[in-house]
This record gives sequence, C-alpha cells and structure tokens, in this order.
Amino acid sequence: MEASRGEDVSFLVTHEWSLAVFMGVLSAIALTNLFALRRLGRHRAPDPLPPVSVLIPARNEERNIVPCVESLLRQDYPEFEVVLLDDGSTDKTHDLAVDLAAQAGGRLRVLRGSPLSPGWLGKHWACHQLAQEARYDLLLFADADTVHHPSTVREAAASLLATGAHGLSLLPQQIVGSPGEALVIPILPWVIHTFVPFILPRGGATAVGQFMLFRREAYRMIGGHAAVRAEVVDDLALARNARRAGLRWVFLDGSGRVATRMYRGWRETARGLAKNLFPVFRHNLPLFLFVWTWLLWLAWQPPIVLALASSGRLSPEMIPPAAATIGLSLFTWALAALRFRLPLVQVPLYPLTILAVSGIAIRSFLWHLRKRGTWKGRGIHVAPSGQTGTARSP
Repeated sequence: MEASRGEDVSFLVTHEWSLAVFMGVLSAIALTNLFALRRLGRHRAPDPLPPVSVLIPARNEERNIVPCVESLLRQDYPEFEVVLLDDGSTDKTHDLAVDLAAQAGGRLRVLRGSPLSPGWLGKHWACHQLAQEARYDLLLFADADTVHHPSTVREAAASLLATGAHGLSLLPQQIVGSPGEALVIPILPWVIHTFVPFILPRGGATAVGQFMLFRREAYRMIGGHAAVRAEVVDDLALARNARRAGLRWVFLDGSGRVATRMYRGWRETARGLAKNLFPVFRHNLPLFLFVWTWLLWLAWQPPIVLALASSGRLSPEMIPPAAATIGLSLFTWALAALRFRLPLVQVPLYPLTILAVSGIAIRSFLWHLRKRGTWKGRGIHVAPSGQTGTARSP
C-alpha cells in the first residue's frame, strides 16, 4: 500500500515538473523574441522613398477618426495620400472626415462606400474598394482606431524595402482604459510574444489587421481582400496567402510607433474578442478545445497544487515544481507587459485573465456555431455561396 502511494506521489511530482518544463520552453521562446521580434525603426530609409496610399476603412468611428487621420496626415513622408472610406456609418464619422479633408490641402480623400456586396464581410469590402481607389503602389491599410507616430510610415516603408518583403504588419501598443480591458487585452500580445517563435523562418507568418503594408503587385498576386472576403480573421488569412504564394512577409513590434484602443469597456471587449477567437483556430473544434483546456490547466492547476501542498494536503515534493511553473508564467507575462507597455498590475492576475478569455472563447464558439454573431450592426457570417462572387482586381 505504501509503495503504491509512493508511486502515485512520484507520478504527480513528475507531472508537475512537466508543466514547469513546458513553461520553461515558453519562457525561452519569449526570451528569444526579445531579439527575434524586431522593433520598427531598425532599417534605414532609402532615398527616394516610393509614394504610399494610406487606406482607412471606417464604420461608426466618430470617437476615433479625428486622432487617427490627424496622426496620419502628420507623417514625415515625402509623398503620400490618405484615403478614407465611410462604410455606411450612422454616426458623425463622415462629417468629421469631410471637415478634416477640408483642412488637409488635398492630401485626404473621403469616399462613400458602395452597398455591401453579397458574400463579403463589411471591412473586407471596404478595404477592397480602397485598394481600387489607391493611386500608388505601396498600400497601407490602417484601422480607424489607431494613432501613429510621425515616423511610422517612413519606418514601415524602409523595413519593407530593406528586407525585400512583399508585405508587412505590426503589433501595435494596446491601450487599455478600463479594468475589463486591462484584464483581458494583454492576452493578445502575450500569446504572440510567448507562443510564436520568430527566430524560426516561418515565425513571421503573423499579422495584425490594424496595420498592413503591401506592395500592390503582391496584394494582387494573393487576390487581395477578395480572396478572404468571408474570413472573419482576414489579417492572418492574408499573411497565410502571402506565404503560400512564396512571398516574403515581415512582422515587427510597432508598440513604439502605433497605438490602439480596440475596445472600450468589458462588454465591447468581450464582443470584439468573441468575434475572432474561434475563427483564429480556423473553426477546428478539437484544437480549439484542447488549447483552451490546456491554458486553463496551466494557469490554475499549479496555484491550486501549491496551496494544497503548502497546507499539508499534498506532498511537499510538489511545492518546487508548482512554484517553478508559477514563476515562469509570471516571467512570460511580465516580459510581454514590459515590452508592450501594458499595466503590470495584470501580471499576477494572469489566471483570471485566462479564465475570463476562456469564457469569451466559449461565447465565440457558440456565436459561430449558431451563426448569430454581429459586429457594428452587421452579421459576421456570409453564405457559402457568396464565396463564388466576382470582384474587380485592385
């Protein structure tokens, strides 16, 4: 009986150390990403720089549109245009944009979007129209909730040209303005910084749709937004298409140059993440369930084991591996928070972050299972038949 109990303890201790080893691997990835995930601004701008079309899809963005457009109009760049497409806004977005255009000396064009075409998601349809209207051969798609440092476009174009890339995306700094945002939003940079090994050749096949820069010919080669018209997570789909086409894709840390507050308050944050979480897994339910179950286990099991072992309810041999797992977890969250300028108060609350986002993940699955999710007054699903529609190439 004693031998059996000893074997059980040995198995549990071994299991606990396996969690610590796993977190050690993630910590190593995060450490390498301090160098492998390069910051925007490391490349020297060539002379002359090619002109850029900055393209902004906007739907009901009255709270964001003025600081976004003003920051883009202030770019330290020799020749560029800013084109804003009002995608059926029902607020003051269009009026504010027109006022900005009147003060911009012809550098800002404001367009009204065509009615949503069948088979398209709204933002993708807006981006497709913008690409058709762009005058120049470098296309920069920027979301209306972003604010840009004056050197952003120059440094992004320099990185694209210096690396010989066909497309480039940035990870912006995430601004959080409420406790709900501060609890949940940090998981986005944490996942990228901790789970994506940018030191590997395919590590850069990542994208964030708030800032995507293309050479026009590359955008055409991958079919542009027409090729991903029904993909909820269009940014990752575009990056995958670029890699499949044999094109070079670059992903950089833009936290010192681009800032965004994606959502405001808990309700909007939960809805925004629910829109994307299941599609990120490309609707692969087994993988989706495994990942979120594993993250919950990794976040909650070690603290529970540590508490039980410290109180004498479990073998004290389990204290070192449980403590190691917790320490390494805190290390990865702290690295992401420091690098991407996120509130450090969230770091010790990471188990609550995982729990909250897991709940949102379940909501995401149910949204997409029932095809009932909406965003900005539109459904986030299109009929499969819509995939066969035609669209003029940009």
